Amino acid sequence: MALDLQIVKRTVGFLLKAVLLAIFVFPFLWMISTSLQTFEETMAFPPTWIPSWPQWINFVEAMNAGPFLVYARNSVIITFTIIVLQLLVMIPAAYAFAKYRFVGSKLMFGAVLLAFMIPGQVTFIPVYLMLAEWGWIKTLLPQIVPFMSNAFGIFLLRQYFMQIPQELIESARLDNASEFKIIRKLMIPMSMPALATIALFSFVSHWNDYFWPLVMTDSVSVRPLTMGIAMLRETEGISNWHIIMAGNVVLVVPILIVYLFASKQIVKAFVYSGIK
Repeated sequence: MALDLQIVKRTVGFLLKAVLLAIFVFPFLWMISTSLQTFEETMAFPPTWIPSWPQWINFVEAMNAGPFLVYARNSVIITFTIIVLQLLVMIPAAYAFAKYRFVGSKLMFGAVLLAFMIPGQVTFIPVYLMLAEWGWIKTLLPQIVPFMSNAFGIFLLRQYFMQIPQELIESARLDNASEFKIIRKLMIPMSMPALATIALFSFVSHWNDYFWPLVMTDSVSVRPLTMGIAMLRETEGISNWHIIMAGNVVLVVPILIVYLFASKQIVKAFVYSGIK
């Protein structure tokens, strides 16, 4: 009887996982399938699940519909510059909040949490007015500078740093290690899973960002790939879903590649239970 109950539990668990997997994977499979179909297949009813012959020309047409090399270059510059700047700000800030007690530290950390809870849609008007007054709107800076700090990253990394024994840091100080060297040689290597997770989340967030570039740009030369893909609906027509989906595949592929390289570190970050 106990064995039968275990089999039922495993079967139910497997079915639930299969359903969840289908819910998350199906949109991606449908996007890839549509990107390889002809126009007639995208309009057919019932829907065509598998294209009769893969139309790789759809990707060429999507790339030729606009200056996509410019869009892609801008996305790469914006995303990776943000990640580098966030790491430069986030690591020492998290270290200070985790290992130092100074006047106003709790108040400042509360301000960090408050910034984490306020969405950008609330503050974009004063930020836009300020950056427009500085003359930055026709540059990439409005898409980079407001995101130099990452409140979520500071919070998560602080929690990670707090689990590193203070004895290790004191031992390094006894060996005349500077604070910079402690961060570089001790804190960063021991928190790589958390750093990889934060960097991946930041990459996905800013690579996929559409709202902020829509508000902060007025020139094709500084627009990212997300806006280029959105403009396919205007240049190709709303019915040409095979071209639009081909552009979406191009947008998604870098995210999948980055995730494959960072997946092990992400798992380590979420199953982390202490440093021995």
